[in-house]
Amino acid sequence: MSTAPTARDRAAAHGHVTESTGLERRTLTVPSLVFLIIAASAPLTVLAGGVPSTFAVTGLLGVPLGFLVLGVILALFAVGYGAMSSRITNAGAFYAYVADGLGHRQGIGASWLALISYNAMQIGLYGIFGFVLSSFLEARLGLAVPWWAAAFAGLVLVGLLGVSRIDLSAKVIAVLVALEFLVVIVVDVISLGVAPEGISAQPLMPSEFFTYGIGAVLSFGIAAFMGFESAAIYSEEAKDPARAVPRATFTAVAVISVFYAFSAWALAVGVGPGGIVGASQEYGPDLVFVFLGEQGGALLADIAQVLFITSLLAALIAFHNAVARYFFSLGRESVLPRWLGAVGRRNHAPVAGSLAQSALAVVLVTVFAIAGQGSELGPLFPVLTLFTWLVNAGAFGLVFLLAVTSLAVIGHFRRDPGGRSAWVRWIAPALSAVGLGTVFVLVLVNFDVLIGAEGPSPLAVVMPAVILAAGLAGLLWGEYLRRHRPEVFAGVGSGRAVEGGGSVPQLDAPDAPGAQEAPETPETAGVVGDSRGGR
Repeated sequence: MSTAPTARDRAAAHGHVTESTGLERRTLTVPSLVFLIIAASAPLTVLAGGVPSTFAVTGLLGVPLGFLVLGVILALFAVGYGAMSSRITNAGAFYAYVADGLGHRQGIGASWLALISYNAMQIGLYGIFGFVLSSFLEARLGLAVPWWAAAFAGLVLVGLLGVSRIDLSAKVIAVLVALEFLVVIVVDVISLGVAPEGISAQPLMPSEFFTYGIGAVLSFGIAAFMGFESAAIYSEEAKDPARAVPRATFTAVAVISVFYAFSAWALAVGVGPGGIVGASQEYGPDLVFVFLGEQGGALLADIAQVLFITSLLAALIAFHNAVARYFFSLGRESVLPRWLGAVGRRNHAPVAGSLAQSALAVVLVTVFAIAGQGSELGPLFPVLTLFTWLVNAGAFGLVFLLAVTSLAVIGHFRRDPGGRSAWVRWIAPALSAVGLGTVFVLVLVNFDVLIGAEGPSPLAVVMPAVILAAGLAGLLWGEYLRRHRPEVFAGVGSGRAVEGGGSVPQLDAPDAPGAQEAPETPETAGVVGDSRGGR
Protein backbone atom coordinates (compact mmCIF):
# COMPACT_ATOMS: atom_id res chain seq x y z
CA MET A 1 0.00 0.00 0.00
CA SER A 2 1.28 3.41 -0.94
CA THR A 3 1.92 5.72 1.99
CA ALA A 4 3.16 8.83 0.21
CA PRO A 5 2.87 11.77 2.61
CA THR A 6 0.20 14.34 1.88
CA ALA A 7 0.21 18.00 2.88
CA ARG A 8 -1.70 17.17 6.03
CA ASP A 9 0.83 14.47 6.94
CA ARG A 10 3.66 16.95 6.48
CA ALA A 11 1.75 19.49 8.56
CA ALA A 12 1.47 16.98 11.39
CA ALA A 13 5.15 16.12 11.12
CA HIS A 14 6.14 19.79 11.45
CA GLY A 15 3.93 20.39 14.45
CA HIS A 16 1.15 22.41 12.84
CA VAL A 17 -1.47 19.81 13.76
CA THR A 18 -2.16 19.25 17.44
CA GLU A 19 -4.42 17.10 19.54
CA SER A 20 -7.79 18.26 20.81
CA THR A 21 -10.59 16.83 22.83
CA GLY A 22 -13.18 15.53 20.43
CA LEU A 23 -16.57 13.89 20.19
CA GLU A 24 -17.74 10.97 22.29
CA ARG A 25 -16.05 7.81 21.05
CA ARG A 26 -17.37 4.29 20.47
CA THR A 27 -21.01 4.79 21.39
CA LEU A 28 -22.91 4.08 18.14
CA THR A 29 -23.53 0.59 16.77
CA VAL A 30 -24.54 -0.33 13.21
CA PRO A 31 -28.27 -0.43 14.12
CA SER A 32 -27.96 3.00 15.77
CA LEU A 33 -26.36 4.42 12.62
CA VAL A 34 -29.05 2.86 10.43
CA PHE A 35 -31.81 4.46 12.53
CA LEU A 36 -30.07 7.85 12.37
CA ILE A 37 -29.82 7.55 8.60
CA ILE A 38 -33.38 6.38 8.01
CA ALA A 39 -34.73 9.04 10.39
CA ALA A 40 -33.38 11.73 8.05
CA SER A 41 -35.37 10.25 5.17
CA ALA A 42 -38.52 10.06 7.36
CA PRO A 43 -40.44 6.99 6.06
CA LEU A 44 -43.91 8.16 7.03
CA THR A 45 -43.22 11.65 5.70
CA VAL A 46 -42.18 10.17 2.36
CA LEU A 47 -45.26 7.94 2.13
CA ALA A 48 -47.70 10.63 3.27
CA GLY A 49 -46.10 13.62 1.57
CA GLY A 50 -43.59 12.65 -1.07
CA VAL A 51 -45.35 9.75 -2.78
CA PRO A 52 -48.77 11.43 -3.29
CA SER A 53 -47.05 14.65 -4.37
CA THR A 54 -45.07 12.76 -7.01
CA PHE A 55 -48.16 10.97 -8.31
CA ALA A 56 -50.05 14.28 -8.40
CA VAL A 57 -47.43 16.40 -10.13
CA THR A 58 -46.05 13.89 -12.65
CA GLY A 59 -49.25 12.00 -13.43
CA LEU A 60 -47.17 8.82 -13.77
CA LEU A 61 -47.79 5.44 -12.15
CA GLY A 62 -44.11 4.48 -12.22
CA VAL A 63 -43.24 6.19 -8.93
CA PRO A 64 -42.27 2.87 -7.24
CA LEU A 65 -39.69 2.17 -9.96
CA GLY A 66 -38.15 5.58 -9.33
CA PHE A 67 -37.13 4.52 -5.82
CA LEU A 68 -35.53 1.34 -7.17
CA VAL A 69 -33.58 3.17 -9.89
CA LEU A 70 -32.31 5.72 -7.38
CA GLY A 71 -31.46 2.88 -5.00
CA VAL A 72 -29.21 1.31 -7.64
CA ILE A 73 -27.44 4.63 -8.31
CA LEU A 74 -26.87 5.25 -4.60
CA ALA A 75 -25.73 1.66 -4.04
CA LEU A 76 -23.05 2.30 -6.67
CA PHE A 77 -22.09 5.45 -4.80
CA ALA A 78 -21.91 3.51 -1.53
CA VAL A 79 -19.32 1.08 -2.97
CA GLY A 80 -16.52 3.66 -3.16
CA TYR A 81 -17.91 5.82 -0.36
CA GLY A 82 -17.94 2.87 2.01
CA ALA A 83 -14.42 1.82 1.03
CA MET A 84 -13.15 5.36 1.59
CA SER A 85 -14.95 5.61 4.93
CA SER A 86 -12.97 2.61 6.18
CA ARG A 87 -9.84 4.76 5.79
CA ILE A 88 -11.06 8.23 6.70
CA THR A 89 -12.64 8.93 10.09
CA ASN A 90 -13.87 12.51 10.25
CA ALA A 91 -17.14 14.12 11.35
CA GLY A 92 -16.82 16.34 8.27
CA ALA A 93 -17.48 13.39 5.92
CA PHE A 94 -17.89 15.07 2.47
CA TYR A 95 -15.45 17.78 3.52
CA ALA A 96 -12.71 15.32 4.46
CA TYR A 97 -13.32 13.01 1.50
CA VAL A 98 -13.26 15.74 -1.12
CA ALA A 99 -10.21 17.37 0.52
CA ASP A 100 -8.39 14.04 0.38
CA GLY A 101 -9.43 13.04 -3.14
CA LEU A 102 -9.58 16.36 -5.01
CA GLY A 103 -7.60 18.87 -2.93
CA HIS A 104 -7.92 21.12 0.10
CA ARG A 105 -9.61 24.05 -1.63
CA GLN A 106 -12.18 21.73 -3.15
CA GLY A 107 -12.71 20.19 0.28
CA ILE A 108 -13.43 23.58 1.83
CA GLY A 109 -15.81 24.37 -1.04
CA ALA A 110 -17.57 21.05 -0.40
CA SER A 111 -17.81 21.84 3.32
CA TRP A 112 -19.53 25.17 2.71
CA LEU A 113 -21.87 23.54 0.21
CA ALA A 114 -22.65 20.78 2.70
CA LEU A 115 -23.30 23.27 5.49
CA ILE A 116 -25.81 25.32 3.54
CA SER A 117 -27.49 22.21 2.08
CA TYR A 118 -27.90 20.40 5.39
CA ASN A 119 -29.04 23.61 7.08
CA ALA A 120 -31.59 24.21 4.32
CA MET A 121 -32.94 20.66 4.68
CA GLN A 122 -33.16 20.91 8.46
CA ILE A 123 -34.60 24.41 8.76
CA GLY A 124 -37.04 23.82 5.89
CA LEU A 125 -38.56 20.91 7.81
CA TYR A 126 -39.66 23.32 10.53
CA GLY A 127 -42.14 24.74 8.03
CA ILE A 128 -44.09 21.53 7.57
CA PHE A 129 -43.55 20.44 11.20
CA GLY A 130 -45.04 23.67 12.52
CA PHE A 131 -47.97 23.50 10.08
CA VAL A 132 -48.82 19.86 10.81
CA LEU A 133 -48.52 20.19 14.59
CA SER A 134 -50.54 23.42 14.60
CA SER A 135 -53.27 21.89 12.43
CA PHE A 136 -53.46 18.77 14.59
CA LEU A 137 -53.72 20.74 17.84
CA GLU A 138 -56.52 22.88 16.44
CA ALA A 139 -58.47 19.99 14.89
CA ARG A 140 -58.18 17.57 17.80
CA LEU A 141 -57.79 19.77 20.89
CA GLY A 142 -59.28 23.07 19.78
CA LEU A 143 -56.00 24.90 20.46
CA ALA A 144 -55.24 27.74 18.03
CA VAL A 145 -51.44 27.65 17.96
CA PRO A 146 -49.60 29.59 15.22
CA TRP A 147 -47.39 27.41 13.02
CA TRP A 148 -44.30 29.30 14.07
CA ALA A 149 -45.01 28.71 17.78
CA ALA A 150 -45.33 24.98 17.10
CA ALA A 151 -42.09 25.13 15.10
CA PHE A 152 -40.28 26.85 17.96
CA ALA A 153 -41.50 24.16 20.38
CA GLY A 154 -39.92 21.53 18.15
CA LEU A 155 -36.80 23.66 17.82
CA VAL A 156 -36.31 23.74 21.59
CA LEU A 157 -36.64 19.95 21.89
CA VAL A 158 -34.27 19.35 18.97
CA GLY A 159 -31.80 21.83 20.45
CA LEU A 160 -31.80 20.09 23.84
CA LEU A 161 -31.11 16.73 22.25
CA GLY A 162 -28.40 18.33 20.11
CA VAL A 163 -26.34 19.30 23.16
CA SER A 164 -26.81 15.88 24.77
CA ARG A 165 -24.90 12.68 24.16
CA ILE A 166 -25.48 11.26 20.67
CA ASP A 167 -26.59 7.89 22.01
CA LEU A 168 -29.60 9.60 23.61
CA SER A 169 -30.65 11.06 20.25
CA ALA A 170 -30.08 7.64 18.68
CA LYS A 171 -32.38 5.97 21.22
CA VAL A 172 -35.13 8.55 20.76
CA ILE A 173 -34.86 8.27 16.99
CA ALA A 174 -34.88 4.45 17.10
CA VAL A 175 -38.26 4.47 18.87
CA LEU A 176 -39.74 7.07 16.51
CA VAL A 177 -38.50 5.35 13.36
CA ALA A 178 -39.75 1.94 14.56
CA LEU A 179 -43.22 3.43 15.09
CA GLU A 180 -43.06 5.03 11.64
CA PHE A 181 -42.29 1.70 10.03
CA LEU A 182 -45.17 0.11 11.91
CA VAL A 183 -47.66 2.66 10.59
CA VAL A 184 -46.37 2.38 7.01
CA ILE A 185 -46.59 -1.42 7.21
CA VAL A 186 -50.19 -1.11 8.45
CA VAL A 187 -50.96 1.13 5.45
CA ASP A 188 -49.34 -1.42 3.14
CA VAL A 189 -51.29 -4.35 4.58
CA ILE A 190 -54.61 -2.49 4.43
CA SER A 191 -53.85 -1.35 0.87
CA LEU A 192 -53.16 -4.87 -0.38
CA GLY A 193 -56.23 -6.13 1.48
CA VAL A 194 -58.53 -3.57 -0.13
CA ALA A 195 -57.11 -3.41 -3.70
CA PRO A 196 -60.30 -2.22 -5.46
CA GLU A 197 -58.83 -3.06 -8.87
CA GLY A 198 -57.06 -6.19 -7.67
CA ILE A 199 -53.36 -6.76 -7.04
CA SER A 200 -51.84 -5.05 -10.06
CA ALA A 201 -48.28 -4.89 -11.35
CA GLN A 202 -49.08 -1.86 -13.51
CA PRO A 203 -47.22 0.66 -11.26
CA LEU A 204 -44.11 -1.52 -11.61
CA MET A 205 -44.17 -1.70 -15.42
CA PRO A 206 -41.19 0.03 -17.11
CA SER A 207 -43.55 1.70 -19.59
CA GLU A 208 -45.09 3.63 -16.69
CA PHE A 209 -41.69 5.00 -15.69
CA PHE A 210 -39.49 5.38 -18.78
CA THR A 211 -41.60 8.07 -20.38
CA TYR A 212 -42.06 11.84 -20.42
CA GLY A 213 -41.98 13.05 -16.82
CA ILE A 214 -39.30 10.61 -15.61
CA GLY A 215 -37.11 13.56 -14.67
CA ALA A 216 -39.71 14.91 -12.27
CA VAL A 217 -40.17 11.45 -10.70
CA LEU A 218 -36.43 11.16 -10.02
CA SER A 219 -36.25 14.77 -8.84
CA PHE A 220 -38.97 14.20 -6.25
CA GLY A 221 -37.63 10.76 -5.33
CA ILE A 222 -34.03 11.75 -4.58
CA ALA A 223 -35.17 13.95 -1.67
CA ALA A 224 -36.46 10.79 0.05
CA PHE A 225 -32.90 9.44 0.20
CA MET A 226 -31.19 12.56 1.54
CA GLY A 227 -29.36 11.70 4.73
CA PHE A 228 -28.45 8.15 3.62
CA GLU A 229 -24.79 9.22 3.45
CA SER A 230 -24.72 10.54 7.01
CA ALA A 231 -23.21 7.42 8.65
CA ALA A 232 -19.76 8.83 7.88
CA ILE A 233 -20.63 11.99 9.81
CA TYR A 234 -20.88 9.86 12.95
CA SER A 235 -17.72 7.86 12.22
CA GLU A 236 -15.83 9.39 15.15
CA GLU A 237 -18.58 8.25 17.49
CA ALA A 238 -19.14 4.77 16.03
CA LYS A 239 -17.91 1.45 17.31
CA ASP A 240 -15.47 0.07 14.73
CA PRO A 241 -16.16 2.81 12.14
CA ALA A 242 -14.18 1.01 9.42
CA ARG A 243 -16.91 -1.63 9.32
CA ALA A 244 -19.89 0.14 10.86
CA VAL A 245 -20.09 3.04 8.38
CA PRO A 246 -20.07 0.96 5.15
CA ARG A 247 -22.51 -1.58 6.60
CA ALA A 248 -24.89 1.08 7.85
CA THR A 249 -24.79 2.93 4.51
CA PHE A 250 -25.51 -0.16 2.41
CA THR A 251 -28.23 -1.30 4.80
CA ALA A 252 -29.92 2.08 4.76
CA VAL A 253 -29.86 2.33 0.94
CA ALA A 254 -31.32 -1.17 0.59
CA VAL A 255 -34.02 -0.62 3.20
CA ILE A 256 -35.00 2.83 1.95
CA SER A 257 -35.18 1.92 -1.75
CA VAL A 258 -37.00 -1.41 -1.38
CA PHE A 259 -39.35 -0.32 1.41
CA TYR A 260 -40.30 2.93 -0.30
CA ALA A 261 -40.82 1.22 -3.66
CA PHE A 262 -43.01 -1.47 -2.07
CA SER A 263 -45.03 1.06 -0.04
CA ALA A 264 -45.59 3.35 -3.05
CA TRP A 265 -46.77 0.34 -5.07
CA ALA A 266 -49.04 -0.84 -2.22
CA LEU A 267 -50.64 2.62 -1.88
CA ALA A 268 -51.28 2.72 -5.63
CA VAL A 269 -52.89 -0.72 -5.44
CA GLY A 270 -54.89 0.22 -2.34
CA VAL A 271 -56.41 3.30 -3.96
CA GLY A 272 -56.40 1.69 -7.40
CA PRO A 273 -53.95 2.29 -10.26
CA GLY A 274 -56.73 4.00 -12.18
CA GLY A 275 -57.48 6.42 -9.37
CA ILE A 276 -54.20 7.05 -7.53
CA VAL A 277 -53.21 10.09 -9.62
CA GLY A 278 -56.61 11.74 -9.28
CA ALA A 279 -56.82 10.99 -5.55
CA SER A 280 -53.32 12.38 -5.00
CA GLN A 281 -54.24 15.55 -6.86
CA GLU A 282 -57.40 15.90 -4.78
CA TYR A 283 -56.04 15.15 -1.29
CA GLY A 284 -52.28 15.67 -1.56
CA PRO A 285 -50.44 14.83 1.70
CA ASP A 286 -53.80 14.04 3.38
CA LEU A 287 -54.40 11.07 1.07
CA VAL A 288 -52.84 8.49 3.39
CA PHE A 289 -54.79 9.74 6.40
CA VAL A 290 -58.06 9.92 4.46
CA PHE A 291 -57.41 6.38 3.24
CA LEU A 292 -56.70 5.15 6.77
CA GLY A 293 -59.79 6.90 8.11
CA GLU A 294 -62.00 5.24 5.50
CA GLN A 295 -60.49 1.78 5.85
CA GLY A 296 -59.34 1.63 9.49
CA GLY A 297 -61.36 4.23 11.35
CA ALA A 298 -60.72 7.69 12.77
CA LEU A 299 -58.59 6.44 15.66
CA LEU A 300 -56.08 4.80 13.33
CA ALA A 301 -55.93 7.94 11.20
CA ASP A 302 -55.29 10.07 14.31
CA ILE A 303 -52.51 7.75 15.47
CA ALA A 304 -50.92 7.96 12.02
CA GLN A 305 -51.08 11.77 12.10
CA VAL A 306 -49.37 11.87 15.50
CA LEU A 307 -46.63 9.61 14.18
CA PHE A 308 -46.37 11.81 11.09
CA ILE A 309 -45.48 14.65 13.47
CA THR A 310 -42.91 12.50 15.30
CA SER A 311 -41.55 11.38 11.92
CA LEU A 312 -40.77 14.99 11.11
CA LEU A 313 -39.27 15.45 14.56
CA ALA A 314 -36.94 12.48 14.00
CA ALA A 315 -35.81 13.96 10.68
CA LEU A 316 -35.19 17.32 12.36
CA ILE A 317 -33.02 15.67 15.01
CA ALA A 318 -31.03 13.70 12.43
CA PHE A 319 -30.26 16.71 10.21
CA HIS A 320 -29.52 18.89 13.24
CA ASN A 321 -26.90 16.39 14.42
CA ALA A 322 -25.33 16.32 10.96
CA VAL A 323 -25.04 20.13 10.79
CA ALA A 324 -23.62 20.33 14.31
CA ARG A 325 -20.86 17.88 13.42
CA TYR A 326 -19.95 19.78 10.26
CA PHE A 327 -19.62 22.97 12.30
CA PHE A 328 -17.53 21.07 14.85
CA SER A 329 -15.22 19.57 12.22
CA LEU A 330 -14.57 22.91 10.51
CA GLY A 331 -14.12 24.77 13.81
CA ARG A 332 -11.72 22.15 15.10
CA GLU A 333 -9.42 22.72 12.14
CA SER A 334 -9.83 26.54 12.22
CA VAL A 335 -11.40 26.57 8.75
CA LEU A 336 -14.30 28.33 10.44
CA PRO A 337 -14.11 30.24 13.76
CA ARG A 338 -12.36 28.14 16.36
CA TRP A 339 -15.16 28.31 18.92
CA LEU A 340 -17.37 26.17 16.66
CA GLY A 341 -15.13 23.23 17.59
CA ALA A 342 -16.21 23.40 21.23
CA VAL A 343 -17.59 20.21 22.76
CA GLY A 344 -19.42 19.57 26.03
CA ARG A 345 -17.10 19.10 28.97
CA ARG A 346 -19.21 16.26 30.31
CA ASN A 347 -20.85 14.66 27.30
CA HIS A 348 -18.47 15.49 24.42
CA ALA A 349 -21.43 16.64 22.29
CA PRO A 350 -20.67 19.31 19.63
CA VAL A 351 -22.32 21.99 21.77
CA ALA A 352 -21.15 25.06 19.84
CA GLY A 353 -22.12 23.58 16.49
CA SER A 354 -25.50 22.56 17.85
CA LEU A 355 -26.19 26.02 19.26
CA ALA A 356 -25.06 27.64 16.00
CA GLN A 357 -27.50 25.50 14.01
CA SER A 358 -30.33 26.27 16.43
CA ALA A 359 -29.57 29.99 16.18
CA LEU A 360 -29.76 29.88 12.37
CA ALA A 361 -33.07 28.04 12.61
CA VAL A 362 -34.46 30.65 15.01
CA VAL A 363 -33.50 33.46 12.66
CA LEU A 364 -34.98 31.91 9.52
CA VAL A 365 -38.18 30.66 11.16
CA THR A 366 -38.65 34.18 12.58
CA VAL A 367 -38.11 35.76 9.15
CA PHE A 368 -40.69 33.45 7.52
CA ALA A 369 -43.10 33.94 10.44
CA ILE A 370 -43.00 37.72 9.88
CA ALA A 371 -43.17 37.38 6.08
CA GLY A 372 -46.19 35.10 6.32
CA GLN A 373 -48.35 37.59 8.22
CA GLY A 374 -51.34 38.33 6.01
CA SER A 375 -50.02 36.19 3.14
CA GLU A 376 -52.54 35.19 0.48
CA LEU A 377 -51.25 31.63 0.88
CA GLY A 378 -52.97 31.47 4.25
CA PRO A 379 -52.22 28.56 6.59
CA LEU A 380 -50.23 26.78 3.87
CA PHE A 381 -47.63 29.55 3.77
CA PRO A 382 -44.92 27.67 5.78
CA VAL A 383 -45.41 24.53 3.67
CA LEU A 384 -45.36 26.25 0.29
CA THR A 385 -42.43 28.54 1.14
CA LEU A 386 -40.16 27.61 4.06
CA PHE A 387 -40.54 23.85 3.57
CA THR A 388 -40.78 23.62 -0.22
CA TRP A 389 -38.08 26.15 -1.07
CA LEU A 390 -35.44 25.17 1.45
CA VAL A 391 -35.81 21.38 1.38
CA ASN A 392 -35.64 21.21 -2.40
CA ALA A 393 -32.69 23.61 -2.46
CA GLY A 394 -30.91 21.48 0.14
CA ALA A 395 -31.57 18.28 -1.79
CA PHE A 396 -30.21 19.96 -4.92
CA GLY A 397 -26.96 20.82 -3.14
CA LEU A 398 -26.56 17.36 -1.61
CA VAL A 399 -27.03 15.62 -4.96
CA PHE A 400 -24.26 17.78 -6.39
CA LEU A 401 -22.06 16.90 -3.40
CA LEU A 402 -22.68 13.19 -3.92
CA ALA A 403 -21.54 13.47 -7.53
CA VAL A 404 -18.41 15.41 -6.52
CA THR A 405 -17.65 12.90 -3.77
CA SER A 406 -17.79 10.08 -6.33
CA LEU A 407 -14.99 11.84 -8.20
CA ALA A 408 -13.10 12.30 -4.93
CA VAL A 409 -13.26 8.54 -4.33
CA ILE A 410 -11.63 7.96 -7.72
CA GLY A 411 -8.94 10.52 -6.88
CA HIS A 412 -8.24 8.92 -3.50
CA PHE A 413 -7.82 5.38 -4.81
CA ARG A 414 -5.83 6.56 -7.82
CA ARG A 415 -3.21 7.84 -5.39
CA ASP A 416 -3.44 4.94 -2.99
CA PRO A 417 -5.13 1.78 -4.45
CA GLY A 418 -4.57 -0.20 -1.26
CA GLY A 419 -5.29 -3.52 -2.95
CA ARG A 420 -8.85 -2.54 -3.87
CA SER A 421 -10.39 -3.89 -7.07
CA ALA A 422 -11.05 -1.74 -10.13
CA TRP A 423 -14.76 -2.03 -9.34
CA VAL A 424 -14.27 -0.28 -6.01
CA ARG A 425 -11.55 2.16 -7.14
CA TRP A 426 -13.15 3.65 -10.22
CA ILE A 427 -15.86 1.65 -12.03
CA ALA A 428 -18.63 1.94 -9.40
CA PRO A 429 -17.68 5.54 -8.46
CA ALA A 430 -17.61 6.56 -12.13
CA LEU A 431 -21.03 5.02 -12.76
CA SER A 432 -22.42 6.72 -9.66
CA ALA A 433 -20.91 10.07 -10.76
CA VAL A 434 -22.68 9.74 -14.13
CA GLY A 435 -25.96 8.67 -12.52
CA LEU A 436 -25.89 11.37 -9.86
CA GLY A 437 -24.81 13.98 -12.39
CA THR A 438 -27.85 13.06 -14.47
CA VAL A 439 -30.15 13.35 -11.46
CA PHE A 440 -28.54 16.71 -10.62
CA VAL A 441 -29.36 18.05 -14.09
CA LEU A 442 -32.91 16.68 -13.86
CA VAL A 443 -33.42 18.38 -10.50
CA LEU A 444 -32.14 21.67 -11.93
CA VAL A 445 -34.37 21.42 -15.02
CA ASN A 446 -37.43 20.52 -12.94
CA PHE A 447 -36.76 22.90 -10.06
CA ASP A 448 -39.74 25.12 -10.89
CA VAL A 449 -41.97 22.03 -10.66
CA LEU A 450 -40.40 21.00 -7.34
CA ILE A 451 -41.13 24.35 -5.68
CA GLY A 452 -44.67 24.40 -6.99
CA ALA A 453 -44.21 27.35 -9.34
CA GLU A 454 -46.84 27.82 -12.01
CA GLY A 455 -44.70 28.52 -15.02
CA PRO A 456 -41.15 29.93 -15.05
CA SER A 457 -40.15 31.41 -11.69
CA PRO A 458 -37.13 33.48 -10.65
CA LEU A 459 -36.85 31.22 -7.59
CA ALA A 460 -36.04 28.30 -9.88
CA VAL A 461 -32.82 30.15 -10.70
CA VAL A 462 -32.16 31.99 -7.45
CA MET A 463 -32.40 29.03 -5.06
CA PRO A 464 -29.97 26.72 -6.92
CA ALA A 465 -27.68 29.71 -7.52
CA VAL A 466 -27.51 30.45 -3.79
CA ILE A 467 -26.55 26.84 -3.05
CA LEU A 468 -23.82 26.73 -5.70
CA ALA A 469 -22.59 30.19 -4.71
CA ALA A 470 -21.89 28.85 -1.22
CA GLY A 471 -19.59 26.23 -2.73
CA LEU A 472 -17.83 28.88 -4.82
CA ALA A 473 -17.39 31.07 -1.74
CA GLY A 474 -15.85 28.08 0.00
CA LEU A 475 -13.33 27.67 -2.82
CA LEU A 476 -12.38 31.33 -2.52
CA TRP A 477 -12.02 30.98 1.25
CA GLY A 478 -9.79 27.97 0.66
CA GLU A 479 -7.55 30.05 -1.58
CA TYR A 480 -7.40 32.75 1.10
CA LEU A 481 -6.32 30.17 3.68
CA ARG A 482 -3.69 28.80 1.31
CA ARG A 483 -2.16 32.24 0.84
CA HIS A 484 -2.53 33.75 4.31
CA ARG A 485 -2.91 30.87 6.78
CA PRO A 486 -0.88 28.00 5.34
CA GLU A 487 -0.76 26.15 8.67
CA VAL A 488 -4.57 25.92 8.64
CA PHE A 489 -4.67 25.03 4.95
CA ALA A 490 -2.14 22.23 5.47
CA GLY A 491 -4.35 20.64 8.14
CA VAL A 492 -7.58 20.71 6.13
CA GLY A 493 -9.42 17.42 6.52
CA SER A 494 -6.92 16.10 9.07
CA GLY A 495 -9.47 15.79 11.84
CA ARG A 496 -7.09 17.47 14.31
CA ALA A 497 -6.77 20.85 15.92
CA VAL A 498 -4.43 23.25 14.11
CA GLU A 499 -1.98 25.52 15.91
CA GLY A 500 -2.47 29.22 15.44
CA GLY A 501 -6.23 29.05 15.82
CA GLY A 502 -6.27 28.81 19.60
CA SER A 503 -7.26 25.87 21.71
CA VAL A 504 -10.56 24.08 21.31
CA PRO A 505 -12.77 25.19 24.20
CA GLN A 506 -14.84 22.79 26.22
CA LEU A 507 -18.23 23.93 27.38
CA ASP A 508 -20.55 22.85 30.13
CA ALA A 509 -23.56 21.69 28.16
CA PRO A 510 -26.99 22.44 29.62
CA ASP A 511 -28.26 19.78 31.97
CA ALA A 512 -30.14 18.06 29.19
CA PRO A 513 -31.16 14.43 29.52
CA GLY A 514 -28.25 12.11 28.95
CA ALA A 515 -25.61 14.70 29.73
CA GLN A 516 -23.92 12.53 32.33
CA GLU A 517 -20.22 12.53 33.03
CA ALA A 518 -18.21 10.73 30.35
CA PRO A 519 -15.11 8.89 31.54
CA GLU A 520 -11.84 10.50 30.49
CA THR A 521 -9.96 7.85 28.56
CA PRO A 522 -7.55 7.84 25.63
CA GLU A 523 -10.59 7.13 23.47
CA THR A 524 -12.61 10.13 24.61
CA ALA A 525 -9.80 12.65 24.85
CA GLY A 526 -7.08 13.52 22.43
CA VAL A 527 -6.99 12.79 18.74
CA VAL A 528 -10.37 11.73 17.41
CA GLY A 529 -9.01 10.27 14.21
CA ASP A 530 -7.27 11.90 11.31
CA SER A 531 -8.42 11.95 7.73
CA ARG A 532 -6.54 8.79 6.91
CA GLY A 533 -8.25 6.75 9.57
CA GLY A 534 -5.18 6.51 11.76
CA ARG A 535 -3.09 4.82 9.07
